[in-house]
Amino acid sequence: PSIPRHTNRLINEKSPYLLQHAHNPVDWYPWGQEAFDKAKTENKVIFLSVGYSTCHWCHVMEEESFKNKEIGEIMNKHFVCIKVDREERPDVDKVYMTFVQATSGGGGWPMSVWLTPDLKPFVGGTYFPPEDGVHHVGFRTVLLRIAEQWKENKDALLESSQRILEALRHTSEILVRGEESPPPAKEVMDTCFQQLSRSYDEDYGGFSKSPKFPTPVNLNFLFTYWALHRTTPEGARALQMALHTLKMMAHGGIHDHIGQGFHRYSTDQHWHVPHFEKMLYDQGQLAATYSRAFQISGDEFFADVVRDILLYVSRDLSDQAGGFYSAEDADSYPTTTSREKREGAFCVWAAEELRTLLPDPVEGATEGTTLGDVFMHHYGVEEAGNVDPMKDPHQELKGKNVLTARCSAELTAARFGLEPVQLRALLQECRQRLSSARARRPRPHLDTKMLAAWNGLMISGFAQAGAALAEQGYVSRAAEAAAFLRTHLFDPDSGRLLRSCYRGKDNSVEQSTVPIQGFLEDYVFVIQALFDLYEASLEQGWLEWALHLQHMQDKLFWDPKGFAYFSTEAGDPSLLLRLKDDQDGAEPTPNSVSVTNLLRAACYSGHMDWVEKAGKILAAFSERLQKIPITLSEMVRGTAVFHHTVKQVVICGDPQGEDTKEMLRCVRSVFSPNKVLMVADGDSAGFLYRQLPFLASLERKDGKATAYICSNFTCSLPVTSVQELRGMLS
Repeated sequence: PSIPRHTNRLINEKSPYLLQHAHNPVDWYPWGQEAFDKAKTENKVIFLSVGYSTCHWCHVMEEESFKNKEIGEIMNKHFVCIKVDREERPDVDKVYMTFVQATSGGGGWPMSVWLTPDLKPFVGGTYFPPEDGVHHVGFRTVLLRIAEQWKENKDALLESSQRILEALRHTSEILVRGEESPPPAKEVMDTCFQQLSRSYDEDYGGFSKSPKFPTPVNLNFLFTYWALHRTTPEGARALQMALHTLKMMAHGGIHDHIGQGFHRYSTDQHWHVPHFEKMLYDQGQLAATYSRAFQISGDEFFADVVRDILLYVSRDLSDQAGGFYSAEDADSYPTTTSREKREGAFCVWAAEELRTLLPDPVEGATEGTTLGDVFMHHYGVEEAGNVDPMKDPHQELKGKNVLTARCSAELTAARFGLEPVQLRALLQECRQRLSSARARRPRPHLDTKMLAAWNGLMISGFAQAGAALAEQGYVSRAAEAAAFLRTHLFDPDSGRLLRSCYRGKDNSVEQSTVPIQGFLEDYVFVIQALFDLYEASLEQGWLEWALHLQHMQDKLFWDPKGFAYFSTEAGDPSLLLRLKDDQDGAEPTPNSVSVTNLLRAACYSGHMDWVEKAGKILAAFSERLQKIPITLSEMVRGTAVFHHTVKQVVICGDPQGEDTKEMLRCVRSVFSPNKVLMVADGDSAGFLYRQLPFLASLERKDGKATAYICSNFTCSLPVTSVQELRGMLS
């Protein structure tokens, strides 16, 4: 690489996204007091650019505009320019994205917003091309017009920004109105099911035509709906919708058949051509969802997909200290000599390349059949490429193939006169060969930032998979990551979580000069992870830490007037709004997950005020839950758990005894949306016994491991038969 001609102050940051812009000719500042003071002193507009390191259009805007010397000069002359990594600072991103969506009707990244020196937004958008075109205004023109307006009409802009802020403050309020109580579970669940059912794609699964996102929150809701309506036609349809969607996703190009894991989303209806970035939060949630699909169906297909996801994360997104990295980029260099990156270059194949890699004749198949013939037929490979030009506007995938399983193993085997078992072995051999070939290509950029929230989601994925598949190695990996969080993303002096840490030089783990404090989502997803990890490992230390963090979350984020949790804590003057997320996105809203966390916390601690808090969250979101529950499907699930009362499944026995292990395997193999698991091992000095005195009254029957199903700390008759326990759970 040539010596960079420019270096700005982002060179001192840790975020991979900010470092990508450290050699732009733009005089970038990170979000902070230095930039705010400069804007006030020089009376300049702030240009705020928000993105993330694996964002395709962020790369495009950098190449076209932020690396352009002339545009850089305009930016430096008229504006104080601030760059924000939205994954580091979701609080800043959310405030200004709320503004952009309200004023332009859309949103996305890169986000471009112009602010007054006191941080109030007055103009915003997303990606801007550098120059004017027939149907659009270019970035250069926008910059010059705003600079002119600030000079000529500053007072009008200031007045406008104040009005916009007041309107946003009013419309974004979520609070309890009057004497609202939690909405009734049946109506809310039925409405959510009907809304999902209407938007469901009968052919390919999923809940839209295109683009198509994995939406684990919707699938988890459908599993819960099925569990509570097993004997009804609606229950059967809910299960069919969820399982069919998961199968179609796993067969499609959104699933990386060679390198494992799932891409971000599909650009088409068929789950075929993805947007190729891979995000940690998708892998964590999908591992948990496919684990539930296996629990419910017993179909090994789903267990294999779980193993596939966790193999990818263990190999490609794992830090040697135990944490998980954030993402892999969509763009990469097609070859080691390429000058330009292309989206999907690491993952796609030309037919000719496959024939060269898979020339071997197949024994026992129709005469003249090669491995390439079999593989290309099964994965829908075409000589001229299998990507619809309409889904490839920049011609980056021309002549290339995105692998998608077009046939069942049985159909492909029949086509070539093979047995299905033989075919599966051949396809496995082909995939391994292509994996070796792909390893020689330049890899996409890896975002080695480690976030508490996303690590929490991934710990849940490993813990739930370990429990459902009875794979102790997955539970151990979850525990390793939880220990990493406690070492690197938790401050024992203050008892608080930190948001992020980073892979440093020599693979060390580094923290930024001023660590970013954890947000609501960090607490919520880590607490959920620790409950999942306790149920998979029975290590009570994880439970103790989870309850400590729940108390801290209450202290930092609870809204005592309007109820529910704010996304950010009070006291940051640079944040104009304290918001509560009101819609599930790529991740569920933190308040939604908090409902089930609070109910679980109450079961493990006996603190019934946490049940009351869960009810208050549901009351705060009551209107939205009753009108458009599809936007909060995770909270709808929480509503069902709240109204159906959580079952405490208590196993009395020696955790190392075979009879106890058999009962635990039974509990973990059954999908039950409103259960918590605990083991009463007789250690009266242990954490659980101190929290829950009623455990001391439960005993083993006839010296055998014994199960009790308790509700509000009142227990059923003892059960020693695994079959009887299975019946009670389902």
